[in-house]
Amino acid sequence: MRFRSLSVMLPALGALLLAPAPAAAGGAPTGAIFTTDVNGSQVNANLFDAKTDVYLDGGPGIAAPQTAAGLDDGTYVFMVTDPSAKKLLSEDAAQCREFTVSGGIITGVVPAGGCEHATGVDQDHNAVTVQLVPFSNTPNPGGVYKAWAMLVSNYPASCLATVDCAIARHGFTPSLSKTDNFKVRSNVPREIDTQFFNDLNGDGEQQPNEPFLSFKQITWTDTLGASNIKWSDPATSLEAHVEAVENGTHQIAIANQSGCAVGLVQIDNVDHGVGPETVSITMSTNDKDTSVHILVACTVT
Repeated sequence: MRFRSLSVMLPALGALLLAPAPAAAGGAPTGAIFTTDVNGSQVNANLFDAKTDVYLDGGPGIAAPQTAAGLDDGTYVFMVTDPSAKKLLSEDAAQCREFTVSGGIITGVVPAGGCEHATGVDQDHNAVTVQLVPFSNTPNPGGVYKAWAMLVSNYPASCLATVDCAIARHGFTPSLSKTDNFKVRSNVPREIDTQFFNDLNGDGEQQPNEPFLSFKQITWTDTLGASNIKWSDPATSLEAHVEAVENGTHQIAIANQSGCAVGLVQIDNVDHGVGPETVSITMSTNDKDTSVHILVACTVT
């Protein structure tokens, strides 16, 4: 996997809250979704051998406490699209694609006369995982798909019984949605990976005695304006992965948080700013197997 140099914009965010506020009625949910396998175990780089292997999970990731990135309680609807969301790939009606969240984790699917999706149980939190098929093949030449989840209260009620909705992006509003990318192919996907370390001597450079930190969060905003939380997962080299990134500009927001007052931020070993930042990274067709690495120095608080 090769690294590339890129232009990044680092507008300061100012003081950021340590945790997002609960979503107001009809607003965007807090927390995260991610694609995984039937038992919620870590899938390397969101890469799957077959469409039937892909399941949706929500809230905390592997080995994370249940309070980490928990979704707001409520009923959600999901869909699968190509990365641009121009083509809906889910093949069944929206009402067949509903699931419930309680206590920050998925607890089940909504009965829909037999068309509701198959489920599994994740290995960490006893949460339910939801199989994404049926969905058609992506037209994306890199084999990239995008999974979406949004509160049903934000979805047009008139579209629930239909497969595709002519409102917004198939009924979904990016700013009110959570998204995650995945691939059903054997080649290596493009990634944006963020690691946090304990900057013990305060110089911004990682020394051998300065360890990486687990469960530190970034917020990824995709090319359509939908967002999701990723965290430095001990099951994946303590990296907050954004996998299978599509062409266009992605934003990575790095905030002060419990256990990390943000210091120096480096992009592919180049210094780019000090303090909480939003990093804009653009991927193009020529970036076949690019991995962008973000390193964040933390003063542990």
